[in-house]
Amino acid sequence: MSGRIQIGAIWPVLAVRLCVCLLILAAMLPGSASSAPQGEPKRVLMLHSFGRDFRPWSAYALSIKVALEQQSPRPLDVQEHSLLTARFNNPGPEAPFVDYLRSLYAGHQPDIVLSIGAPAARFVQKYRGQLFPDAPMVLTAIEQRLVDRSLLTDNDTVVSVYNDFSAFFGSILQVLPDTKTIAVVTGASPLEKFWLDEVKQEAKPFENRVAFVWYADLPFEEILKQAKVLPPHTVLFWGLMSVDAAGVAHEGDLALRRLHAVANAPIFSFQEAFFDGDTVGGPMHSIAESSRQTASATIRILGGEKPGNIKVQPIGFASPKYDWRQMQRWDISRSNLPPGSAILFREPSIWEKYGWQLALIGGVILVQGVLISGLLHERQRRRLAEVESRQRMAELAHVNRYAAAGELTTSIAHELNQPLGSILTNTETAESILKGASPNLEELKEILADIRRDDLRASEVIRRLRGVLRKTPFEMIELDVNETVREVIGFVSALAHGREIQLSYTPALVDLRIKGDPVQLQQVILNLIINAMDAISEAEPRKREISVTTNRSGASAEIRVGDTGPGIEAENLKKVFDPFFTTKPQGMGMGLAIVRTIVEAHHGKISVENQPSGGALLTIRLPIARGRSISA
Repeated sequence: MSGRIQIGAIWPVLAVRLCVCLLILAAMLPGSASSAPQGEPKRVLMLHSFGRDFRPWSAYALSIKVALEQQSPRPLDVQEHSLLTARFNNPGPEAPFVDYLRSLYAGHQPDIVLSIGAPAARFVQKYRGQLFPDAPMVLTAIEQRLVDRSLLTDNDTVVSVYNDFSAFFGSILQVLPDTKTIAVVTGASPLEKFWLDEVKQEAKPFENRVAFVWYADLPFEEILKQAKVLPPHTVLFWGLMSVDAAGVAHEGDLALRRLHAVANAPIFSFQEAFFDGDTVGGPMHSIAESSRQTASATIRILGGEKPGNIKVQPIGFASPKYDWRQMQRWDISRSNLPPGSAILFREPSIWEKYGWQLALIGGVILVQGVLISGLLHERQRRRLAEVESRQRMAELAHVNRYAAAGELTTSIAHELNQPLGSILTNTETAESILKGASPNLEELKEILADIRRDDLRASEVIRRLRGVLRKTPFEMIELDVNETVREVIGFVSALAHGREIQLSYTPALVDLRIKGDPVQLQQVILNLIINAMDAISEAEPRKREISVTTNRSGASAEIRVGDTGPGIEAENLKKVFDPFFTTKPQGMGMGLAIVRTIVEAHHGKISVENQPSGGALLTIRLPIARGRSISA
């Protein structure tokens, strides 16, 4: 019993020890790092050659900081300092600055040192032992010819660039082949004097093509004056302007802007930091590429990799790029650009901005143009067809009038025989009177008056016949409907009498003036009356009646022709005006079709209906001539 109690007392102690072991094991597992604090941030010392805001190195520094922030897996404390002595022609002592840095980092040295530019690289290599004997260093934004390789250690990494001035001058002459002079703008600091000698050396192969002008020994104000009056076919090559020949320090980008504001020639530079509207462009160093390489080397070193094992090849010029605005200003053709060149800051044309919209609009306009052209062509064809149709219809109407005249032959002969017979009788009577001893002159006057009246009557018949048969073009004139109908009635009255048909005419009591062709309208009335005569030819003589009336209905003049025939069958009422439709055994079916065509040509309408009392009634409505006053 007592043994069991002792074992039970041990269990709590074992449980506590097990929990402690589990906590220690959990802390050692890889997954626990995510929840544990990351520790102190790594201190990065960034040393500038000329100043934090001095281009082109300030652009490199800013890009490197952005790349470090994006790539680093741990927090970084970036501390920046500037070596201002490089901005003077006669640099002063550096000891005070060394003492300042020594006192600043005496307690805690930086985890890594980044030098930006050649003066900063020279400084950290010279004072490494006094300042940062154990700190790894990355020398960046430095041209390979300025690296003092005798002072490099295994604790150093170099990210350098290579200035190929020969290639850059070649690109200038390719872009502007008419160039005669290249004016080189650079300052008078020790660094700038070094590069002046290097540029002169690489410019020698081009001296047989262009003349070089060197501005290193001039104050910047004098350079500005000369830039205003440069001769034609001159270009400016912008190197650097930190200190001019007068000992005046300049911010690189501000000096370039002043030069760009007054220069009458294009400005070229191999520094990408100045490619922001002041220079034309060309092959230049890629700040992004140098920054990427620098940030990568820095992070690898902070991660424990040995700096001496990180080798970075010197970075040459990137693919050429040019400013479209400067190309437009200096009339630089795209065809002269080196292969693979990029054009930046180019305002897209209206076609590039709204290409598909303009193409759609152009397509719509094109389709509309084709449709309009087709419609105009079709309209022309319709007009020609209408003219031809009218001509054919006029010819057919003329034939129809001849056919109607054929039916009126008996009536015409009767109309002519009567006045001619009277003329003959009166002539014989006059001859008998003249043979007498004392001729009666009064009687002779009466006989001559009768002859004259009968002659006029015969002439009127012939005139009417000529009017009906003449072939004239369609002509719209103002005419009286009552008089036009009256002439037709007089023309066919003999035919109606011969067929034992009672033909009556009731004119309107008002003046009906319309615009129309008198011959065509006479043919319309003539056709309707003859059709009515044919319709009642089978009826009893006492029931053969045709009534013609005219009146005004609103703004139209109406002509009605009714008969007492059998009428028209209901199913044929809508067909009577169709071409070739007829109920006559020997009919052609064109009479009423011609009538409708003539009426519609006069902007009128014709209709047909059966009268309640029997027979058909055809009604013609023609518009009253405008401006006519109607009076009773």
